[in-house]
Amino acid sequence: MTELAAAAPVDHARAPALGRWWQLILGVICMSMIANLQYGWTLFVNPINDRYHWGRPAIQVAFTIFILTETWLVPLEGYLVDRFGPKLIGVIAGILVAAAWVINSFASTLPVLYAGAVVGGIGAGAVYGACVGNALKWFPDRRGLAAGLTAMGFGAGSALTVFPIAAMIKTQGYEATFFKFGIAQGAVVFLLAWFLRAPGDGFKAPAKAGVAVATTREYRPVEMLRTPVFWVMYVMFVMMATGGLVATAQLTPIAKDFGIADSPVRLIGLTLPALTFALSLDRILNGVSRPFFGWVSDRLGRENTMFVAFALEGACVLLLSQFGRNPTAFVLITALVYFAWGEIYSLFPATCGDTYGRTFASANAGLLYTAKGTAALLVPLSSVIGATTGGWHTVFIGAAVLNFIAAALALVALKPLRRRLSHPERSEGSAV
Repeated sequence: MTELAAAAPVDHARAPALGRWWQLILGVICMSMIANLQYGWTLFVNPINDRYHWGRPAIQVAFTIFILTETWLVPLEGYLVDRFGPKLIGVIAGILVAAAWVINSFASTLPVLYAGAVVGGIGAGAVYGACVGNALKWFPDRRGLAAGLTAMGFGAGSALTVFPIAAMIKTQGYEATFFKFGIAQGAVVFLLAWFLRAPGDGFKAPAKAGVAVATTREYRPVEMLRTPVFWVMYVMFVMMATGGLVATAQLTPIAKDFGIADSPVRLIGLTLPALTFALSLDRILNGVSRPFFGWVSDRLGRENTMFVAFALEGACVLLLSQFGRNPTAFVLITALVYFAWGEIYSLFPATCGDTYGRTFASANAGLLYTAKGTAALLVPLSSVIGATTGGWHTVFIGAAVLNFIAAALALVALKPLRRRLSHPERSEGSAV
């Protein structure tokens, strides 16, 4: 702990100047600037394929590479954040975020496209590790809400840019869109990262009563890996992330295959093509779900909230399978799918922080976040399955089953295991 404090004296000494709520706001904005690297990708798949005819499965390998590098390197990036503070890592990340889409704009071969995915994954993962880790450290009293608001930037950050990106792709081409948005997004991260600070060892959050289980010790990453709680959370994270990543990467191909992508849908006084409407509404609800369920979990408990949200996700995926070919139903149900899925990026980091402490929160949350990378390995498989006789129906059924299993594990496995780990002397006592 002393070593960590000494490693970033400037960050710690100047942290109170902005205050923790300002730190949270900076994190939210930085996260919103990397949102398009993941959530905007689906808009580029078909234009790239129309230009080079590489095939959607081959192009989607870039998405998988991005997710893998974004997630699997977060533990290392989180360690560097814990060691040197979020400012240095954030500044470097801003450069990489800009470089990623610039590379994509010039990619005329698959290897170059994959290289852009690697650079983007490293940059986005560094931003994620810095901002989420910082939120967990500054808000031990409101971890669910803070992690949710930070993750909201990543979930909803692309909502306002869906229309501009789609319009620019049509008018200027996807290459110019990659280039211009890449530079703009990276520049914002680069500038704001200079103001990120971590709390010092003497920082104490306001006392707040709640139902969340709070650890009485600080776990190092290696110590965390030795506990069953981590691996139960990891498996649950993989199960939940799989369906959401498939929807994120494949929403445009699914709408095209259903034949409703350009079908007009009228809702809340607006008439838009089904796919465009779905992309906009999905981003908003995906972002809103993160602070909402995080706030709920601060009050009702992490596992109780997981059970409700995960079961809702499974039910919505089944509804999409049955009614997704109706344009209006497609828009509404995919919005619910995203709403019930987005909370994993607030509930799991908050639960990790509660269970394993603040000192190594960035690295520990980063290790858990690699579950998203594991889940991403199944995204190209969904393209293959979607092209078979079983079609997307088979993909949806499989995702729903995983959601329901994760919901059950939250109550029957995670809750009792975490209670025993955090308060072994009260493991036989009342429920959390």
